[in-house]
Amino acid sequence: MRKLLTTAVLVFCASFLFQGNAHAQQVDVAFGVDTLTAPSANSASGNHFPQSLTGGFYPTISGDVLFWHHLGAGAEVSWRGSRSYFAGDASQPFRPLFFDFNAVYAPPITHKIQAQLQAGMGAEDIRFYQNTYFYNPYTGSYTNYISSKHFMGDFGAGIKFYVWGHVFVRPEFTLFLVHDNYEFSSNHATRFGISIGYTLGHI
Repeated sequence: MRKLLTTAVLVFCASFLFQGNAHAQQVDVAFGVDTLTAPSANSASGNHFPQSLTGGFYPTISGDVLFWHHLGAGAEVSWRGSRSYFAGDASQPFRPLFFDFNAVYAPPITHKIQAQLQAGMGAEDIRFYQNTYFYNPYTGSYTNYISSKHFMGDFGAGIKFYVWGHVFVRPEFTLFLVHDNYEFSSNHATRFGISIGYTLGHI
């Protein structure tokens, strides 16, 4: 969880640092409430395990900066708010996390409505929790989980509605394409939900 919080802070800090760029048109920071949908366990084939990623509450923190003709870059992190049980086994809790960095295109629709399209890459980090702690020589800390990481690509879209000044509400979805996601029934999953955020700069 410490790494997760560190990543979230870095997303926010990066967004605010970008604000200092004289060429930046707009900087957004947001917090979302999402869930995940994916193929069912019964649809698993090949080397995929019959375990679905569907369900769960996923807090999401995101930030982006637009710096040229509504084009820019962004980053986001989301994690399952509560642990689930792998294959229904209460002795094997797990939690998926998703990190991604994206190119962003956010053209205005009206003065108070703005579309947002993004595509990029990142990683899925599946944490399998254990009853013992493990020492990580790279970080110098102990953790009670084993991570399985997979490279992924992502594509997303949302629409920002400015409801009060620079405050916006953004319905959104993101498609994750996870490489060799054998722990689950499929290589893809879709996160969808809604974010509340704030825009720094012009809207």
